[in-house]
Amino acid sequence: MKLFLIAGEPSGDALGAALIGGLRQLVPDLTLAGVGGPLMQAQGLQSLFPMEELSVMGLAEVLPKYFPLKRRIRETAQAIADHAPDAVITIDSPDFCLRVLAIAKPLNPALKTIHYVAPSVWAWRPKRATKMARWVDHVLALLPFEPPYMQAAGMSCDFTGHPVTTEPVATTAEAAEFRTTHGIAADAPLLLVLPGSRKGEVERLGPLFGATLEQLHQPGLRVVIPSVAARADQVRALVADWPGDPLVLDAASTPLATKRAAFRAADAALAASGTVSLELAAAGTPMVIAYRMNALSQAIITRMLRIDTVTLVNLVSDTRAVPEFIGPRCDPARIAPAVQALLNPGPARDAQVAAMELTMTRLGRGGESPGLRAARSVLSILDAG
Repeated sequence: MKLFLIAGEPSGDALGAALIGGLRQLVPDLTLAGVGGPLMQAQGLQSLFPMEELSVMGLAEVLPKYFPLKRRIRETAQAIADHAPDAVITIDSPDFCLRVLAIAKPLNPALKTIHYVAPSVWAWRPKRATKMARWVDHVLALLPFEPPYMQAAGMSCDFTGHPVTTEPVATTAEAAEFRTTHGIAADAPLLLVLPGSRKGEVERLGPLFGATLEQLHQPGLRVVIPSVAARADQVRALVADWPGDPLVLDAASTPLATKRAAFRAADAALAASGTVSLELAAAGTPMVIAYRMNALSQAIITRMLRIDTVTLVNLVSDTRAVPEFIGPRCDPARIAPAVQALLNPGPARDAQVAAMELTMTRLGRGGESPGLRAARSVLSILDAG
């Protein structure tokens, strides 16, 4: 079997590597080509060019690379034609991947095309699925409610599970060791604060989260702030006068196992909106979600949004157990009581624990790995002719 895979981001590289691993369990003779990062390359893919060339976000970043990216799109489409694979599997990064398919598919209309990670058309811009269906035959979805949206647009789709369900979770002993190592008493209330990974997010949310902490009435409260390496200095300056004797975990010097232990050790979390909600759910850490954009972005998104919650735990569990404070509601006076309610036993905490457990079950925890399920889905499409 010959497959051509394309990933443009580290998250896509991880999905691609797991998929290749699943395929190798099922297909004895597998030939790979395409674009991928170190994880896919470790699985035997020889990348056409460095994946990092595609890992750009935002208008200011993309514009200087516009012509090089256009050239890479043409090169990749030509490589597909030269390789003549049984199928092309594009992984997320739709701005690049779908432009490649728009060239490659007309050159060979019989080419099987599979896209891994469904666009969030259930949240906004539903026409994206219709446009995607011009070039994509089949979709591998991470969320259980996504297949009907893809099928309605004209593509077949299988839910294959979310990778968060296979990531290691710290043990109770590791959580206790984290507290001991950092001088946090076993009975001290511990709050994780996660103001985002981008500079603008930290600038907007950091002061709001700090003001929220000022309004909490929790004796002995300790605060831990995991930070990506690029934002660590910014975060340290921000939290210098926060209550709770804040501890910043810099990803550059903090092992991933330590971060997981911090998630497990925490009693609750105050976090920016995003996939971190699933990481917290996997660790069993109750959370409050808060987010504020700039005024223009907020106005545009508010008009386009088709759902009443943006938190994946709420969406997957079909509950509204996780409190969220978005846009104008992202106000410390509103957020603080919700955080306070989670730091102590009570109905709000119990409801969230149940919702998080249901979310992990619905995302596939305890079942076949997402990589193997995705591999079976790919083979079913190829077997169908």
